[in-house]
Amino acid sequence: MSLIKQLWLTILAVLLISLGGSLFISLMTSTQYFEQELRIKNADNANALALSLSQLDKDPVVVELLIAAQFDTGHYRRIALVTPDGDTQLRRVDDTPVAEVPGWFVEWVDFSIPPGQAVIQNGWQQYATIIVESHYGYAYRLLWQSMIDLMSWFAIAALISAGLAWWIVGTIKRPLRAVITQARGIGQHDFAVCEEQPRTRELREVVAAMNQLSVTMGTLFAQESQTLDHLRRQLQQDEVTGVIKRDIFVKRIDIVLNDDSATATGHIVLARLLDLGDLNKRLGYKATNQLLIHFVSMLVDISSHYDHGQVGRLNGSDFAILLPGCDDTQTLQQQLETMLHDQLEEAQIDILLPISLIRYSRGDDRRELFSALDGALALAETRGGNNIEVVNRDTHQQLYSTHKEWRHALIQAKRLDGIRLVRHPVLDQHSRLMHYEAAAQLKLEGEWQTGGIFLPWLSRVGLSSDFDLSIVDIALETIVQKGKPLSIGLSRDVLFDSRFIAVLSQYLKSRPEASNQLWIEIPESIAVRHMDIIRPLALELRSYGCKLGLERAGPEFAKLPELQKLGLSYIKIDTWLVRDIHLQQHTQPFLNGIVTLCHSIGMDVIGQGVSCDAERECLFALGFDGVAGPGVRHHLDLVRD
Repeated sequence: MSLIKQLWLTILAVLLISLGGSLFISLMTSTQYFEQELRIKNADNANALALSLSQLDKDPVVVELLIAAQFDTGHYRRIALVTPDGDTQLRRVDDTPVAEVPGWFVEWVDFSIPPGQAVIQNGWQQYATIIVESHYGYAYRLLWQSMIDLMSWFAIAALISAGLAWWIVGTIKRPLRAVITQARGIGQHDFAVCEEQPRTRELREVVAAMNQLSVTMGTLFAQESQTLDHLRRQLQQDEVTGVIKRDIFVKRIDIVLNDDSATATGHIVLARLLDLGDLNKRLGYKATNQLLIHFVSMLVDISSHYDHGQVGRLNGSDFAILLPGCDDTQTLQQQLETMLHDQLEEAQIDILLPISLIRYSRGDDRRELFSALDGALALAETRGGNNIEVVNRDTHQQLYSTHKEWRHALIQAKRLDGIRLVRHPVLDQHSRLMHYEAAAQLKLEGEWQTGGIFLPWLSRVGLSSDFDLSIVDIALETIVQKGKPLSIGLSRDVLFDSRFIAVLSQYLKSRPEASNQLWIEIPESIAVRHMDIIRPLALELRSYGCKLGLERAGPEFAKLPELQKLGLSYIKIDTWLVRDIHLQQHTQPFLNGIVTLCHSIGMDVIGQGVSCDAERECLFALGFDGVAGPGVRHHLDLVRD
């Protein structure tokens, strides 16, 4: 039972006890008073009537008339005249019930009052004994009215007390709610501080303690994140420029070329700073490094316009940019001219910067791509130091050639139920199912196509939100049928679609049991850039019991203290960090630190793209909660429906 309910019950109990005690004492006192007064009245009336009758002639008619006249005044319940022999000579009784008073009240009070008795004399002899019993209706009415008045006053007092109690409880509930919200926020990894200090000393001490805990946890979490990010930079980034090293960049490209997501198509840019050695001799070590840092910042600015964009340093003077989802070669070429060559000229930096770029698609060979880039870069050098060469190569045969054809085909596939989910298991250390990862496939030209073929086009033709809603609907129906938890990924476009959350809520509300088993993932790069937009979506998902997580996590791990305010339940470490982890002793402490930090705030850690048992065993040894990828699918028989 809540504290507020206990306070209300306490107030109610006090009022009821006070009312009951007051009623009991008032009735007992009034009853005793009326009994005493009525006893005296009976005796006085009997004596007065006996004295009057003693002075009259004892004519039976006269006696009867006098007694009848006295009885008819209405103040008597019974008058009887009893002879010395014990015979009742005359009797008058009023048996009418008490008016305006409930019968149960009369039976409950039930006055115990002896009747008044007096002797009537006839000379020196006893004529008879008169018995007088007053009518108690007036006493009952007074008692009943006094009880009504008392209860009315108590009702007014109760209303006033309830109003005061409501105000007092309100002043207690506000800081309590703030503390509860703060405690829940800490449980959901949001280390906020409660600014409002309650007036009650005990509550103020609780709030101060919670604030201290929140600040301490947030500080520890931030410090640990910074330590891990520093370790990541040492392992993966170039010391001078801060971009990733060649081996990491090459691994990222290999993973992208075999991906089934929207990153499966894009561009690779290769840029070379000519005569870097002479520049170092002419400007000096520090000035050259500052020039490299300035140049790399321009490259990073270009990559930041694309989700999952990445800059890498291939050697001393060669830099590469991976731009997943970039499909317009001409626009990219103009962007490079403006953001690189023109800025270098405006800054009066006298360096030569030949550039080559190439479009890639899923299934391309990395060696062939870089061979073509190197050839184009050499051609750019011969044509002029600041020339940009575009590699023209035969790309894979596209299903459709225009936006209009793609849009029509995608709409038709959705309309004709041409969407299906292929499930891949995510297993824990004991090969038990955590959930299934759902990979969407679309039926185009009579064949089921993987996401790498159609996902980029969904965004280009503006159908990403509708497609994601269809995936949510299919996923919920699959959970209902299979009874197994399922994870799906959301695209970037849904974050800017106000209709998406409203329709999503309807789907989740219609299948509440399935919603508890739905895992929804957002790419880390998108979550970092659009955290304020994602927060309402996260609150909506949590209200229906869905689990929210990050996929492809790792590059932006330093920003996890901010991302954890979304109430994340898990993160999935990107494939390029997991690949060959059993052979990379220097990377293992970094992943182990991620696991330790995530576990401290109640988040599960899952490795993506596991390709072999060696990677799988190494990840579990580092503390991972689950693994997914080709290397764990042979365990599918253990969890098959």
